[in-house]
Amino acid sequence: MAWRKGIRANLIKALTASTSRQAILTATTRVTSASGSVRCFQESSINSALWNAGDCKCLGNRPFMRFFHSSPELFARRGNDELNDSKASRKGKYRKRPTSTQPPVEAPYLPPRLMRTSKLLPDKTIDIFEGMTIIELAKRSGESIHALQNILTNVGENIGSEFDSLSIDIAELVAMEIGVNVRRLHSCEGAAVLPRPPVVTVMGHVDHGKTSLLDALRSTSVAAREAGGITQHIGAFVVKMPSGASITFLDTPGHAAFSAMRARGAAITDLVVLVVAADDGVMPQTIEAIAHAKDANVPIVVAINKCDKPAADPERVKVQLASEGLPLEEMGGDIQVIEVSAKSKSGLDNLEEALLLQAEMMELKARIDGPAQAYVVEARLDRGRGPLATAIVKAGTLVCGQHIVVGAEWGRIRAIRDTAGKLREDATPAMPVEIEGLKGLPMAGDDITAVESEERAKMLSAGRKKKLEKDRLLKIDEGKEVSPDPLEDVPVRVEMPVIVKADVQGSVQAVTDALKSLNSSQVLINVVHVGVGPISQSDLDLAQASGACIVGFNVRGPSGCVGTSATKAGVQIKVHRVIYHLLEDIGSLIVEKAPGTFETEVAGEGQVLNLFEVKGRSKAKGEGFKIAGCRVLDGQFSRSSTMRLLRSGEILFEGSCVSLKREKQDVDTVGKGNECGLVLHDWLDFQVGDVIQCLEQVNRRPKFISSESGAVRIEC
Repeated sequence: MAWRKGIRANLIKALTASTSRQAILTATTRVTSASGSVRCFQESSINSALWNAGDCKCLGNRPFMRFFHSSPELFARRGNDELNDSKASRKGKYRKRPTSTQPPVEAPYLPPRLMRTSKLLPDKTIDIFEGMTIIELAKRSGESIHALQNILTNVGENIGSEFDSLSIDIAELVAMEIGVNVRRLHSCEGAAVLPRPPVVTVMGHVDHGKTSLLDALRSTSVAAREAGGITQHIGAFVVKMPSGASITFLDTPGHAAFSAMRARGAAITDLVVLVVAADDGVMPQTIEAIAHAKDANVPIVVAINKCDKPAADPERVKVQLASEGLPLEEMGGDIQVIEVSAKSKSGLDNLEEALLLQAEMMELKARIDGPAQAYVVEARLDRGRGPLATAIVKAGTLVCGQHIVVGAEWGRIRAIRDTAGKLREDATPAMPVEIEGLKGLPMAGDDITAVESEERAKMLSAGRKKKLEKDRLLKIDEGKEVSPDPLEDVPVRVEMPVIVKADVQGSVQAVTDALKSLNSSQVLINVVHVGVGPISQSDLDLAQASGACIVGFNVRGPSGCVGTSATKAGVQIKVHRVIYHLLEDIGSLIVEKAPGTFETEVAGEGQVLNLFEVKGRSKAKGEGFKIAGCRVLDGQFSRSSTMRLLRSGEILFEGSCVSLKREKQDVDTVGKGNECGLVLHDWLDFQVGDVIQCLEQVNRRPKFISSESGAVRIEC
């Protein structure tokens, strides 16, 4: 303590006894030498004392000293005091945290926002697989590893390095957040790969006997139950052959409106049976079915049906098929041609042998174990069971109770039924089943993916819905037409809003596409809403608000109260069970609503036979004029119409008619074969032999045209 007193004494002495700079520096030196190891801290009292000293002119306007040196012990004690003071100042009253009895609220999945400065990635598709690393996903997607790690952190995945493996579900979710499409690649390593039945799709033109041929194979009668005698859905069923083998058949509609259904059938099939009627030959939908099969790279077996008819000519059909590019076996190719008859059940054994031989050559196999992959063939809404999806399993085993993601929808499988309606615990490859338990109605053509948990299913569903919404907005932006020039003569186009309701998802798509094909330069069909199920009150309210017409296909008519409300509101409801009847009805409605185009046509034609000149008698009466004596050769002349004068095929005059007389009487019209006299406005140069035409403005309305193949269009 003695050295501390010495420091204080030296400072006081320096400050009070001497005001010179040398004295202060001397005192500072003494303080420094008094302590061995020193540290600095601010001391405002010394600064104020030095600043208030009388003679400090040598230091200018700045303070003499901001810090002074102290020993480590003093610095430590001062630091502890300041720390204790800060802790004491922050100390407040203790409050007990309230305990909530409410269950935790499940927060919705919010996708992370990418920290990307560049433009968005182009719309492309990448392949993903189970166990792929982050660096592999970054290479395929073109995104940085850091951005992928941020997404994985936000979705709750613990990621250590870029070489960590990802599950296929998480990889798909990350890819969708980036903005790219994915295609799943499943490995068969460690799984049992066994032979499976072939999936055969029957395709062809409408009314060529596709369903009747399948009825003969399975000894049933489906065609008799179809509306109008034509198939309007995709039917999937398993047929047990007499040889003991089983074949999964898909029956597709043949009408032109169901092109998308035929394309879906070709996409999931192993073989295509092309049915051609022997008395009809190759038709437009036959050519379309060949194109779908070639695009899907699927083998074709030709079945020439109706060979028992008197007008059957199978050889002509073979020549037509060869001209379409099909290499038939009889002509040195590899496509088998079988002549059958569904009515007499002849040739069915040969067709069975051809299908089994082709399937054996393809060596069809699929893994049985592992997560299931399936394909939605059709989807519908049942009043008691909710959304139902008819699917065919491609690989793996679909087990009741699994969580699945179907397109943008998800659910937990509540029940699996086979084609006979019997409950099953699982579904193996190449087996068509009906799945129950989805939260929403999927689209026909969606893939079914089994996931490990409900949380993963929700995440994938939310990500896919976001991607679909993004694609929908992009299509809307791309479909916006450029605003026309106000100086140009733009034809009037009337918008016709329509609400489409059907029994299954595939029919909704088919009817929507068929209605959009009826768009013309005068009428634009705007599909306001589509849905599966009967016509309800909400559909009527939407139609009343938007002024739309409700189109129902293969659904029961509106109930009594809905029908009465529609009649009062003036909402038109068109319900049909046959597709071409529906298109004819809507086509006639479009023709009535179209504004039409006004065209000038020749209503009458005559020839000048003689000339009569009338001279003016006075200035008040005006100058003279000439009367052309004509004979009407075709049509009729009307006084209110525009007249055109032609000489040697050249138009010399086009204007109004001042006077039209017959036998010195003013008349409004003169018919064919009669003679008349007429005077044209501001035209006197008539010659015998001139041709005079009577012109009229006619409103031309569009025509509804239906071809033999079932295709329809509006011709303006």
